[in-house]
Amino acid sequence: LRVLQHGAGDPTLQIVAGQVWRTTRTPDGPVTVHYQRRGPDVLARAWGPGAARELDILPMVLGQADDPAGFAERAHPVMTAAYRRFGAGWRVPRTARVLEALVPAVLEQRVTGRESTRAWATLVRRYGERAPGPPDGSGEPGSGVFPRLRVAPDGAGWAGVPSWAWHRAGVDPGRASTVVAAAARAGTVERLSERTHEEAARGLRSLPGIGIWTAAEVGVRAWGDRDAVSFGDFHLARVIVHALTGRTDVTDEQMAGLLTPWSGQRARAVALLQLHGGQSLPRRAPRATITDHRGWEGRGARLLVGREAHGRRTERNPGPHPRAGDELVARPDNGVIPHDHPIEGCTGTDRRSRPDHAVAH
Repeated sequence: LRVLQHGAGDPTLQIVAGQVWRTTRTPDGPVTVHYQRRGPDVLARAWGPGAARELDILPMVLGQADDPAGFAERAHPVMTAAYRRFGAGWRVPRTARVLEALVPAVLEQRVTGRESTRAWATLVRRYGERAPGPPDGSGEPGSGVFPRLRVAPDGAGWAGVPSWAWHRAGVDPGRASTVVAAAARAGTVERLSERTHEEAARGLRSLPGIGIWTAAEVGVRAWGDRDAVSFGDFHLARVIVHALTGRTDVTDEQMAGLLTPWSGQRARAVALLQLHGGQSLPRRAPRATITDHRGWEGRGARLLVGREAHGRRTERNPGPHPRAGDELVARPDNGVIPHDHPIEGCTGTDRRSRPDHAVAH
């Protein structure tokens, strides 16, 4: 279930003492699920309006529909070792919650993991709702037994997030508009989990701002696509090719060729190689510097937010290239929000389906 967690501070999923606490939103309402391993079994308890529905699909969430039979674990010595360590118990989950997987995947486009997880946590804490939990005293949030969790917003909730809130969370207008557009079609988006993997991925990619990388990230979580590969990822090709060949100067095409022996179960192959050897990849440069555009200080312009922006009726519009001394006011009605820039260390690099969004601004 760790693949469903977006950073250690994810307010929708926490792992405490080897036990998993997870929130989700079902058609019946929000639910909190507690997963605990008891020998070969998993004991699950749930609270909230959606408890019964979520417990009904518990085996599917835990990967019961994923059959590892036929996986060629002996096709490469490294894979043989990886499968021996992790393969027996690793499964592809199927949550059937598409929007829940889509929003954090979009937030991860073209930015570092630290930026995307911070944005996800910030927005869920601000616009989500308190998670249901046990009614007794031991279940009080923050008591050490039941962690402080939130339920992510539904489609209407995401669509209603104001532009200034996206900006404060560090989300550029391109990613924000992608989430809002998908949230406006939440009903159709959720029904994609009922289609075949190929049809679901194709339907998801028909939405603006969603490409191969994002569809794969969603597929391996929401509809259990065990052949999904996140092509276009900044790091993945280097991790996989290095694990299998020791090389670091690689391309997605090389990764695709090396994964051929595991066609049909490439998501399993990728996960096992990441678990087995992903941490041994040599570093040849410092970590990417995270540029925080939320304040836009020190770039010839000054962005006023919050209380500092209140009470200003007229502002000089600096145009696309602000001059020193220009002031931009981040208010929902003026739409003046600077775009983020693509940087090294990004999680994914989706291309837009419209010409004006062909590259990141």
